[in-house]
Amino acid sequence: MPQARRQQPRSQAPRERRASPREPADLEDEASVRGRSDLIGRVMVAVPGAILAIVFVDLGGIGWTLLVALLGCACVGELYKLLEAWRPITAVGFIGVIGMCLAAHFGNPRDVLGAGAATVPLVFLGIVARGDPRRSTLSIAATLLGVVWIGFAFSHAVLLRETPYGKGLVIDVLIGTFVADIAAYFGGRLFGRHLLAPTISPKKTIEGLGCGMLAAVLAVFCATLFQPWLPNGTALLLGLAVAVLGPMGDLFESLLKRDVGAKDAGVMFGAHGGALDRLDAVSFTIVAAYYIGITVPSLH
Repeated sequence: MPQARRQQPRSQAPRERRASPREPADLEDEASVRGRSDLIGRVMVAVPGAILAIVFVDLGGIGWTLLVALLGCACVGELYKLLEAWRPITAVGFIGVIGMCLAAHFGNPRDVLGAGAATVPLVFLGIVARGDPRRSTLSIAATLLGVVWIGFAFSHAVLLRETPYGKGLVIDVLIGTFVADIAAYFGGRLFGRHLLAPTISPKKTIEGLGCGMLAAVLAVFCATLFQPWLPNGTALLLGLAVAVLGPMGDLFESLLKRDVGAKDAGVMFGAHGGALDRLDAVSFTIVAAYYIGITVPSLH
């Protein structure tokens, strides 16, 4: 009698694991960790930079000029990297920034203007030497953007330091600008609800802007507690200039990065971007501080 076949057990398909939804508390913890990590990272970048800036501002002279020129060249290099499709003449940008900073130290504002104007024929010679005239108009525009934006801004940092109260004014505007940047960032994270300029910088909010502007005015105004030569009205004016122009400088660079599809201008400061990312606001505020410094009678 034939033996009955044993029925083989059917193999069961492995059960698909379902990812359990994360609890809101987990998401809040993760956001908190990211916030603390970002804060630590910003502090690690800001503190050494602030110490270096204060040392060289106090030193003044050729040491301050060379540091400003070096940072200016770093910013120009990052800008030209963003605009490499336009084929800027990098050497001309470097020569222009260094020449304008040296002209600010050894000469006067008229000499700075002359050094900047001299880059126009240098761009032409650079294109001729390259031997390839294609897209020459874009090359000229990209090169001169670096000279006009960064060269004039950084040479004004040298000019400001040479004014009677330049040491204090440079420190005031740097502190006000960086305090405003940090306050705007964390103010936006805590209170941000309404986007400021979504087509340019999608993460910036109106609430963050308000926090940054308030912090800028307070930071500069508090300087009067340690600088008796700085009248309250002048401190308020300087703080308002930093509050208004700092965000404009930040958005100006964001507009360029958005146009070329870049998140950061460079990697000098690791995850916190390049020199241009950290000094874009200063490129606007330092110029305003110089003209306030030479216009207000009490600062002459």
